[in-house]
Amino acid sequence: MVREQLMSLHGALIVAEQSSYEGVIGPVGSVETLLDLLQCNPWFTWLHPFSDLLVRLDHLLDDDTFEISEDNLAHLLGELEGLLRPSIAGDGFARAYFEALQRNSDVVLAHFRLKRLLPDAA
Repeated sequence: MVREQLMSLHGALIVAEQSSYEGVIGPVGSVETLLDLLQCNPWFTWLHPFSDLLVRLDHLLDDDTFEISEDNLAHLLGELEGLLRPSIAGDGFARAYFEALQRNSDVVLAHFRLKRLLPDAA
């Protein structure tokens, strides 16, 4: 369930960032172009920590030889919770995440749904 909500938030962030990009630069044009932008364009670089966490989680879940321990799970959840802390200060992921939450209601909803599933959610 957490993975599904993580994917939902990731998708909402991509759509929100694409919309911002298109508002300034112009239409992306194709899925292939969007994928290239996500990987290589500085506009989308701030999403990389989130994308990387998803990739690592998928590798762990798909690796039958790897046993997920409580320590592994605690580390991943700690990393995820760190990413889910928006901040108005600075210029890294936390700031860009804060801005995405401010401008897109789908991001807010996906953020809320994911936070609700985490162990320390209030």
